[in-house]
Amino acid sequence: MYRKDKKEEFYTALAKKENYPARSVYKLKEIDEKYHIIKEGKRVLDLGSSPGSWLLYLSQKVGSRGQVVGVDVKEVKISEKSNIVFIKKDVLDLRAVYFKNKFDIVVSDLAPKTSGIKTLDCEKSLELAEKSLAIAKSVLVPGGNFVCKIFEGKGTADFFRKVGNSFVFARRFKPKAVIKKSKEFYIVAKEYIKKAEKQ
Repeated sequence: MYRKDKKEEFYTALAKKENYPARSVYKLKEIDEKYHIIKEGKRVLDLGSSPGSWLLYLSQKVGSRGQVVGVDVKEVKISEKSNIVFIKKDVLDLRAVYFKNKFDIVVSDLAPKTSGIKTLDCEKSLELAEKSLAIAKSVLVPGGNFVCKIFEGKGTADFFRKVGNSFVFARRFKPKAVIKKSKEFYIVAKEYIKKAEKQ
């Protein structure tokens, strides 16, 4: 019989207590507290934003002078906020021209529907990460920040180098809220270099 990981149970209960729709918020919170990614008054693009936990956290951090734009093929499960705009759209179909303004930060918690076949799941995760990076490079202001979830697997190292070529700072990070046996981790990148196009 399947039994939830104790860590998963803890963060799920905490999310419910603090009125977040999912425990994934604590992954972003730890990343932000460690690397200071999100600033008040900034514009943030949140890719794969359903059910809305990251949107809520980002909304609180950027405040009334900032704005958060969320994109997901699924609806979010949060109440409307004046500084949140939600777009129901498949991220893989997203184009930079869809946005009128640039963003200071792009975050992606995109994950594929897992099949249980590790190599296939990693390939799909890499595809989503590549799309997230392409969008980030087209909509970020110079000096902007980027956070991206990815599964450890073939192509991960090359993707990390690609991120590093476009940002002054890049690190791999696995938040405490990630289940121990999970292959997921996050790439945290700061200070986008607009002219960098090395692959």
